[in-house]
Amino acid sequence: MRRALIGGCALGLATGWNISNTGAIATQLSHRYGVGLATIGLFTTALFTTHLLAQIPGGRASDHFGARRAGLIALVVIAVFSAASMAAPVAWLAIVTRALAGFGTGVSFIAGSAYVRAIGGSPAAQGVFGGVGLAGGGFALAVVPQVERFLGWRAPYASAVAVALLGLVLLAAAPPDERRVRPPREEGLDAGVLRDRQLYRLAILYSASLGLSVTLGNWVVTLLDRHGGLSKGTAGAIGSLTLVLGIVTRPLGGWILRERPAWTRLAVGASLAGGAAGTLLLAVARPPEVAALGAALVGIAAGVPFSPAFTGAALLRPDSPAAAVGFVNGAAAAVILAGTPLLGLAFGLPGDGRAGFCVVAALWLAALLVLPTARQLAAIAAPRSRSG
Repeated sequence: MRRALIGGCALGLATGWNISNTGAIATQLSHRYGVGLATIGLFTTALFTTHLLAQIPGGRASDHFGARRAGLIALVVIAVFSAASMAAPVAWLAIVTRALAGFGTGVSFIAGSAYVRAIGGSPAAQGVFGGVGLAGGGFALAVVPQVERFLGWRAPYASAVAVALLGLVLLAAAPPDERRVRPPREEGLDAGVLRDRQLYRLAILYSASLGLSVTLGNWVVTLLDRHGGLSKGTAGAIGSLTLVLGIVTRPLGGWILRERPAWTRLAVGASLAGGAAGTLLLAVARPPEVAALGAALVGIAAGVPFSPAFTGAALLRPDSPAAAVGFVNGAAAAVILAGTPLLGLAFGLPGDGRAGFCVVAALWLAALLVLPTARQLAAIAAPRSRSG
């Protein structure tokens, strides 16, 4: 079980690293590529375009062929196209290779979740997997600015190759999972996941949690560097909290769902409200203690809703659990796809990015309007079959 969980977490780490590795040194990349910050934002947009497209197909592949096998192929794709990004500092090349790497990250995360579930992982184990995945983005925010001193503009890509290769070693050493036997179709499960309206509430909830936190993560270092008077290293360390805290808060959300289901709605709602407050504190940007508190609140909001969203999606669609999770995760990818370049554009408006952060704070609060009821969350917490 331990080797399997480590292998699954390696898939999450490889995905998470790529969601913020270019954003970690956005200003430096802008200078080296000779383009504006909005174009650098397109490096993340390109990745998430194909990441989004790969969600449901990646889930179906994991359901049909086995999650470990799908994950190994995904890691190879990430490594190959991240290496290709290092050929030259040309914007069109980075956009194309990042887009191709996005197919790998899209399959990798869904395969990791499916693999942890296939080897008998509980909601808490799912939370550990999700926490490592989200923390991967935070680690990239903290590490890539340091590595840039030695590798220059290639730092985001070289580090992504290293993380993918590490993942290949760990997942290859993990035990194989068995191909799922597809259960007979039940009444109400004949529609595809895209037409299952029960999934939409969870998709919107997770879109706020992951989508907004990653969008902020891609620009928080730039904001703190410009308005906080901080060095690159300090800005990266504080900014990393927006994602790296997921290594604690995602397992925490899984524990609450399993052990204290009556608290789940309060915990999820409070985390979203905290995300709004944290985003506003980041917009203030100084002193560093205020920025760190804001980043920590965003990190909590990025983590707690993970297990309720993923566990709930898999339970709602026992016929295609990985595809259902892919749909929920894909909704968050769509938010990142649109939000990252838009927030980058905000740096060219009055306030130099701060107004964009205030808009994101309002979106955190809007997510509270679709918070599942206590009864719905209690149903997710109780292991059951749809026929039970």
